[in-house]
Amino acid sequence: MKVNFLLLPKVLMTEESEPFLKFEPIYQTRVWGGRTLESQFGRQLPDTESPFGESWEISAREEADCVVSNGPLRGKSLTSIWQSPETRREIFGPSAPDQERFPLLCKILDARSKLSIQVHPPADLAGELGGEPKSEAWYIADADPDAKLYVGVRKGVTKTSFREAMENGTLEEQVHAISVKAGDYIYIPSGRLHAIGAGVLIYEIQQNSDTTFRVFDWNRVGLDGKPRDLHIEESMKCIDFDDSEPGMDQAVGNVLCECDHFRMEKHTLSAEVGLNQALGKRFGIVTVVSGALGIGDDTFEEGSFFLVPHDVDAGGFTGTAEVILTLWPE
Repeated sequence: MKVNFLLLPKVLMTEESEPFLKFEPIYQTRVWGGRTLESQFGRQLPDTESPFGESWEISAREEADCVVSNGPLRGKSLTSIWQSPETRREIFGPSAPDQERFPLLCKILDARSKLSIQVHPPADLAGELGGEPKSEAWYIADADPDAKLYVGVRKGVTKTSFREAMENGTLEEQVHAISVKAGDYIYIPSGRLHAIGAGVLIYEIQQNSDTTFRVFDWNRVGLDGKPRDLHIEESMKCIDFDDSEPGMDQAVGNVLCECDHFRMEKHTLSAEVGLNQALGKRFGIVTVVSGALGIGDDTFEEGSFFLVPHDVDAGGFTGTAEVILTLWPE
């Protein structure tokens, strides 16, 4: 495909330049996963039987480093692009944090069964516990009619009652449950007790971290047939027991979430308001929630993720779509 708009920053300009970067997703099997990525999004999964619970759409983890699949950077890993001073400056812009590795991780989660009840370590405890802090946001892409999230503790729960419930197998009674539907969203800061219930499809934006302390796993076994490890002592140190019965979040204008690590906005794009206006020359990761965006021979439909570099003219995109933009915090 040739797009002669000279849309990309100068370090990337060629006759075949495109105003976006696509990445090859990395699929992860999970005991609680399924095949919705295949049935709903038409993805070609690595095999025909395994339960794939996660698609890492934009990842710069050592164990899962996504590779560009289009344009002049085709075949380059996200880590190599981020660690090159020239491409970091041109693609990610002056607001990009000065960190050794790309600081975000974007996923699709397909929970056909309940995930474990878990917690991620806050920044002030992560080093002591041998892990990384992890805050994240969930946008509900789809949900069964009776689907729930488990977030925070119920009113009246204390450290003592919580530990007793872990010991006698009644922990579910201590955790706050929220019914959810497509379009709902919530921020999960480090320290917040949480789990995704069965029948939920989620777009997740998070810190580039993979530290999870598992509190309770519904007494099931992993894909290897063995009980999965629990992290009781670490979890008890991390859980915010003052986080009692939180609700789903509410937008402020176009802003769904803003924290120290990222900003999420939701926009409805059309002929009147296109991607150019929504981004305003900012670096952004685009997640298509519904509808479709097209440019040249490429069409981005529901479930698509792509990256738009800083200071690029994105006016070539056409179509009508609801999108989430993940941006650097302001």
